[in-house]
Amino acid sequence: MKESFRWYGPRDPVTLQDISQTGATKVVSALHDIPNGEVWNKDAIKTHQQIIRNADLEWEVVESVPIHEEIKLRIGSFQKHIDNYKKTLENLASCGIHTICYNFMPVLDWTRTHLFYPMKDGSTGLYYNSSALAAFDLFILKREGAEKKYDTKQIQKAKNYFEVLSSKEIEILTKSIIAGLPGAEEGYTLDQFRKQLKQYEFVSTEDLRENLILFLEEIIPTAEKLKVKMSIHPDDPPFNLFGIPRVVRTSKDLDFLFKRVPSLYNGLTYCTGSLGVRKDNNLKQIFDKFTDRIHFIHLRSIQREGEGNFFEANHLEGDVDMFSIVYAIIKEEQKRKKELFTDWEIPMRPDHGHQMLDDLNKKTNPGYSVIGRLRGLSEIRGLALGISKIINK
Repeated sequence: MKESFRWYGPRDPVTLQDISQTGATKVVSALHDIPNGEVWNKDAIKTHQQIIRNADLEWEVVESVPIHEEIKLRIGSFQKHIDNYKKTLENLASCGIHTICYNFMPVLDWTRTHLFYPMKDGSTGLYYNSSALAAFDLFILKREGAEKKYDTKQIQKAKNYFEVLSSKEIEILTKSIIAGLPGAEEGYTLDQFRKQLKQYEFVSTEDLRENLILFLEEIIPTAEKLKVKMSIHPDDPPFNLFGIPRVVRTSKDLDFLFKRVPSLYNGLTYCTGSLGVRKDNNLKQIFDKFTDRIHFIHLRSIQREGEGNFFEANHLEGDVDMFSIVYAIIKEEQKRKKELFTDWEIPMRPDHGHQMLDDLNKKTNPGYSVIGRLRGLSEIRGLALGISKIINK
């Protein structure tokens, strides 16, 4: 695997020198200062690329080129945004960057209710609590019609959760959900969030899925021509939120997507954490089924706690069988090498990590402190080395 590390740019508390010291040689990054829907021009791409190269690293994967909400809804200036997206792909390809991670999650990107949840060992991690989210939806956001999306038991649990929150805890919960997490690009006030949700009031699962297909039918021919591997990231978490559908949750969703747009440049970011939240997602089967389309990998583990709750576990713990996954990745890379693929190594980054040790006293992006991800990368590197020795024995 091409060992990579995510970097949020010059304002990231984690420096490129820090990344070099992890042993990673590739960087996963984006131009976060450019508003969604606008073209990434060549000069801006080259400048960012050169900053990374000056640290003896290489910008391997773009994560992400965000998809404007008007594209997801097929309203307003959606066609202009699609044309801009194509131009951005052209500019990235001209600079030698050919792997793009993106997602199609409406309104919110990846979502957690707690960003610094205390772990037993004293570190902190990311946590999703379904009662906390329902409490926010019902009693803080007070979304119109929200009570219809929950059963009596869920509403009572949400009420119990809400009633013991202090004003400070309400503020923290609100900020955690809607203020915009690293890489999400968008953040909202309560009023702005309500307005965004309102736009999706009559958008069904079928509508959103079809809008994704229509986007890909326009984008993928350009990607194919440029040899740009588009790699959709599964929804995180992989279920509907705030009454809005999500359409990249399961193996069935992926199957539909790839059958409708069959080009191999319509690919997948294989994220063990996002897919692993659902017990009905068999991670090994998904890897085997869509192997040819896996152009980028996020390795992390989660621990499910029932009723939709989960937290980010250490990379070799939790509900993800990381041994089986890494074994499958290495076998696939060997197969690609035998078939004379020039890019047989798949870029991978350790995704998320606990805030731990010295990072507990630093300001960090939630999930993206350096030491927790370094631990994950080191564990995966050791696991991969052992597996390679066994396979090649």
